[in-house]
Amino acid sequence: MAQDISAWDKSFFGHPRGLSTLFFTEMWERFSYYGGRALLILYMTDELVNGGRGMTVAEAGALYGLYTSLVYVTNLPGGWVADRFLGARNSVFYGGIIIAIGNFCLALPYDMGFYVGLGFIAIGTGLLKPNVSTMVGSLYSKGDVRRDAGFSIFYMGINLGAFIAPFVTGYLGQTIAWRLGFFAVGIGMIFGLIQYKLGAKYLGDAGVRHPSTDPVVKAKDQKALTIGLTALTALIVVPVLLNTSGLVAIAVEDVRNFMAVVFVALPIVYFGLLFRQGWTADEKGRIAAIIVFYVAAALFWGSFEQAGSTLNLFADRFTHNVVFGYEFPSTWWQSINALFIISLAPVFGWIWLKLASRNLEPSTPVKFGLGLLFVGLGFLLLVPAAGILTAGGEGTRVGIQWLIGVYLLHTIGELCLSPVGLSAMTKLAPERIVGQMMGIWFLGAATGNFIGGNVGGLFETFPLGQIFLAVFGTSAAAALVMFVLVPWTKRLMGSVK
Repeated sequence: MAQDISAWDKSFFGHPRGLSTLFFTEMWERFSYYGGRALLILYMTDELVNGGRGMTVAEAGALYGLYTSLVYVTNLPGGWVADRFLGARNSVFYGGIIIAIGNFCLALPYDMGFYVGLGFIAIGTGLLKPNVSTMVGSLYSKGDVRRDAGFSIFYMGINLGAFIAPFVTGYLGQTIAWRLGFFAVGIGMIFGLIQYKLGAKYLGDAGVRHPSTDPVVKAKDQKALTIGLTALTALIVVPVLLNTSGLVAIAVEDVRNFMAVVFVALPIVYFGLLFRQGWTADEKGRIAAIIVFYVAAALFWGSFEQAGSTLNLFADRFTHNVVFGYEFPSTWWQSINALFIISLAPVFGWIWLKLASRNLEPSTPVKFGLGLLFVGLGFLLLVPAAGILTAGGEGTRVGIQWLIGVYLLHTIGELCLSPVGLSAMTKLAPERIVGQMMGIWFLGAATGNFIGGNVGGLFETFPLGQIFLAVFGTSAAAALVMFVLVPWTKRLMGSVK
């Protein structure tokens, strides 16, 4: 059990000093992830002569979708490894090391380094991301009223890293050399690890696992951990070696098609088996409501997470990136969502409280519907912009107001759905499967990232207006279904609001 340091420790804006350690750890991890993500699809599609990888947009979109989805899928085994073997404290540190190695691999001038680097980042993120959040909760005693505010401060660290990263890596990667941008995010993760170790003394016992003293149990755990890590490494390294040696041709499209089946089959099988367990009628209803929210979230993230693919390409190829006469790298657009989140999150918190005080706050399913609607409206806004590009011919670019509007609408949608969804998972899940349901929430995000990357791969295949209209239509239709299902979903939720 974590040492109760929260009662007396108020040295970080009234919160435990350890919160600052975790705040900056997550800030630098998000700096690493979003900094690399801002460069990734542009680097992959840039010509070899410019230092890029010379991929087609279709190939790059498929690989981008695989990578960003795996970053979320690995959160499931990452939490299990921490609970069973390493503890959250060690998992965060080792995860950060693996992330840094992965980023440095991306900076190497070798094909193998690129693919191995992406795999290592996905594994490292799976170890770090879920467990650093777990440690934040461990800083507070069960009845500490500062807990929610502490998570809000922590969430600002996430967005601060996401805001800063594209400015640094975008400038280095786009204006000097792509590999220098990837090297910079690796350095950022090293900074995070250094301050994590230096600030560990403020964490008390948070995240420390007390292993069994039984030598038989210890040996069994160590063996299982060794086998697991070896298998994970082999899953990354062996296919790359076989592919690069020419012994076996493993195309990105083949992996993409396999993962598409996994993302469809896995939740169906999981929920099918889950419903066969002995639940009360109320618990079955709440699990059914979770399924509704899972599907809605996957569709939302499928649209929203095109920020790094479709919208990134649109910003680079078709937007006049000039403000006050100053031309800026297109990757800087990847910071605007974080800026809007930092600005608007307190506003939305105030709005929900005001509406709740008058019994007018929208229910969770209504907020999900609003999230889907706003993310769709963002793409609808780009339809006339695509028309301007078509009418103007080759070389035409549109102004920055279009993407500003898109990201504003998408941020509003995110604030309606993302924090609400996290809260709903914890309230709806039966007590003994709360952890599993959080894993399902991350699986929804993984599915959405997979969809978003592959839609981005269609950037050169179909007219942009058709792509944007199709994404709007899908999101709007999902929003309409969500609104229609509100009364039924509320009944499934029972007493949970």
